Amino acid sequence: MAADGVPGEMSEAAGALLAALGGEQRSLASRPFADDAARRWIEYRPRARPGVCLADLDRTARKAAHRLLATALSPPAYAQAMAIVALEEVLDRREGWARGRHSGDYWVAVFGEPGRDGPWGWRFEGHHISVTMTVAGGVVSPAPIFLGANPHRVGYAGGTVLRPLAAEEDLARALLEAMSGADRRAAVVADLAPADIHTATRPFAGAPIEPRGVAASRLGPGARAALDRLVTLYLDRLPAELAGREYARIASGEQWFAWEGPTSPGGRHYYRVQGEDLLIEYDNTTDDGNHSHTVLRRPHGDFGGDVLAAHRATAHI
Repeated sequence: MAADGVPGEMSEAAGALLAALGGEQRSLASRPFADDAARRWIEYRPRARPGVCLADLDRTARKAAHRLLATALSPPAYAQAMAIVALEEVLDRREGWARGRHSGDYWVAVFGEPGRDGPWGWRFEGHHISVTMTVAGGVVSPAPIFLGANPHRVGYAGGTVLRPLAAEEDLARALLEAMSGADRRAAVVADLAPADIHTATRPFAGAPIEPRGVAASRLGPGARAALDRLVTLYLDRLPAELAGREYARIASGEQWFAWEGPTSPGGRHYYRVQGEDLLIEYDNTTDDGNHSHTVLRRPHGDFGGDVLAAHRATAHI
């Protein structure tokens, strides 16, 4: 029997998706959980990827894929994801229709058997979206979650028409403004921003990124509150049940904030927040600072590393 809450919702939605597929489409979407090469995967560029393409599905199956995605995201984050999907058509027009970008070019894959005793997982992915969820022992491990936007901002007459990742930029700038001069100097670790987020499409986040920047414990009350708001923004991409558990998990640990690039608006910039098992990265470094990437990762828990270890330990008791 499927677990209650979010794990149960995911199991039900994944089962409905697979039931809506047949033949070759189902074989593309349904993968063995042990296929680590396909399962431990993050690819936010327009590349080939494992899974079945939504553009090839009928209405029922496409809606089932979106309903599965919605089990992993809060309503605001789901709205961000849908705006990012729509931006594919905007970007295609900006590029003169030359690359044939399409809002249906998103893939979904299910690993293992939803609702059974063994671990299973799923991923929804395409250009600028990669959401991976792993379930073991009735517990969801929710990472990585990547959201990007190109263009980052669509404007008109000095105003903004669409900016899906506005808060991700604005809250980080508010944090910089809330810091003392000395703390800001410690936080800005490079004059130039990197070409992309440092972890890019690596299946393992790896060791902490150095330099780590300024420690949260060093910040004054206003800046510390601003950092908490920024971290909460990323955790609130998850449904409340998962977000609350994630915030409790990291609340007692130290966190560091680092910024790379100019701090004035309009330039190419990057930041990260790191903790013991937390990594947030943001960059807006191409197209003259109008093409953004954001990711929430768990260096020890990405792709279910934490829940799988707990599941194996329990299974061998």
